[in-house]
Amino acid sequence: MSFRFPSLSLAVVAASTPPHWETDLCDEGFGPVDPSADVDVVAITGMTAQAVRAYEIADAFRSRGKTVVMGGFHASNLPEEALEHVDAVVVGEGEVVWPKLLGDFEEGRLQKTYRAPGPVDTAAIPFARRSIFDGKGYLLTNTVQTTRGCPYDCEFCSVTAYFGRKYRKRPVDAVLAELALMRERGSYAFFVDDNIVVDRTYSLKLFRGMKGLGLKWLSHASLDLAEDPELLKAIGESGCIGLFVGFESLDEEALRAMGKKTNKVATYVASAKAFRDNGIGILGSFVLGLDGDGPDVFERTLRFCEEARIEAGIFPILTPYPGTKIRERLLAEGRIISSDWRNYDMEHVNFRPSGMTVEQLEQGYDHLMRGFYSFGSMWRRLSFHRSLPAFGPMNLGFRSALRRKVADA
Repeated sequence: MSFRFPSLSLAVVAASTPPHWETDLCDEGFGPVDPSADVDVVAITGMTAQAVRAYEIADAFRSRGKTVVMGGFHASNLPEEALEHVDAVVVGEGEVVWPKLLGDFEEGRLQKTYRAPGPVDTAAIPFARRSIFDGKGYLLTNTVQTTRGCPYDCEFCSVTAYFGRKYRKRPVDAVLAELALMRERGSYAFFVDDNIVVDRTYSLKLFRGMKGLGLKWLSHASLDLAEDPELLKAIGESGCIGLFVGFESLDEEALRAMGKKTNKVATYVASAKAFRDNGIGILGSFVLGLDGDGPDVFERTLRFCEEARIEAGIFPILTPYPGTKIRERLLAEGRIISSDWRNYDMEHVNFRPSGMTVEQLEQGYDHLMRGFYSFGSMWRRLSFHRSLPAFGPMNLGFRSALRRKVADA
């Protein structure tokens, strides 16, 4: 279940495309791809759960003699697998190598694999070409990125494997200029940064520069933001109305095991209140199925969310994605039970949990989702402040998606 955001990476790649090339975007979330389309190069991206379908689309185009290339997290982690279905794979960040790939295609010497020589210089990242989203049916097209990489190294996360642990920042002036252009397209924006507050000096300069732009925005941040009143006030005054926050677990030992150093369970409720007091709602994330989780984790998590008044939540089942440390560990322990990528959607169990059965984990996930998105829980959690116009519809959207899933089962 998800709200469809356009792929910012594709808009940046489009902006990196030489001007003599024409580009068009097709998102299968809004309709089927036409494999008979009159194109020269087909570029595909997709997350792990979409990989099988991406390969089907690639095979269909190649059967008609089209050249197909693929990038993104899954293809970058499993390039040999992807090359069974495509002509070339872009491993890692693609802005720098994309023009070279197209040049090689034009000269008839396309290579199998393209890799950037090193981490992309964020100062050289072009403004995204958001015009490729126009007319596609997206609710929000104002997505932007200010930083790449994460200094933390959580066991279950694939960000570090893709972007690296070095925290790279775009120049604040460039970000503010891009935001000013985005403001012409609408007043809402989403920052796709994995953690927008890692560098305090940079963040303060950015948020103070955003004050007065008239943007209402959401992003991702670590929970320790609540311990910095000055930064929290600045982010609120810049127009932030909501943040995705990884609580991950209510168990301190589990947090230490996964490498989540910024979280302290004892401060969770107070931290949530600090966010709320600054007009910032929380989309909380809690990973289910961690070692040490027993069948009681679902009810405990629901009760905590209601006590802390977490405005919205996702409860991903631990998923051993390619490229993550958790996959390496579970493989070594012989606990991976499926590598059917279609089920790597954080709603299916693909490993043997240590504290419960597979069935208990699946049923507990369903129970928690239904409880959290019940009308009673919404009433207990939602706050009547400036984030409500975003989080009210978000709750109803998740509830509707959950009901459709049950109806289709």
